[in-house]
Amino acid sequence: MFEPTSRYYNLKTTQFTTLDGRTITHVQRRFLPAGKALPTLEEVAIREDDRLDQITARTLGEAEQFWQIADANDAMHPAALTAQLGQRLRIPMPQV
Repeated sequence: MFEPTSRYYNLKTTQFTTLDGRTITHVQRRFLPAGKALPTLEEVAIREDDRLDQITARTLGEAEQFWQIADANDAMHPAALTAQLGQRLRIPMPQV
């Protein structure tokens, strides 16, 4: 259902049957890992005009993997990660 690089790849699906007999398949909820438990590749300081997708492309090689940096920094709102100049972000070892 999801690509191996997706944050949802390892999640199980469940089914729900409605009162009228329809079966609805859905992905179970994803819980954030403890960021400090993820091995750190490096730390970077936020510079002016930094964007999370650019940081991710530069450090992990693929902009769409921004969720890995969000996880490593316990961020529910990824945009907040680049809001403060000088803030340090943990860049995790890539998760596969």
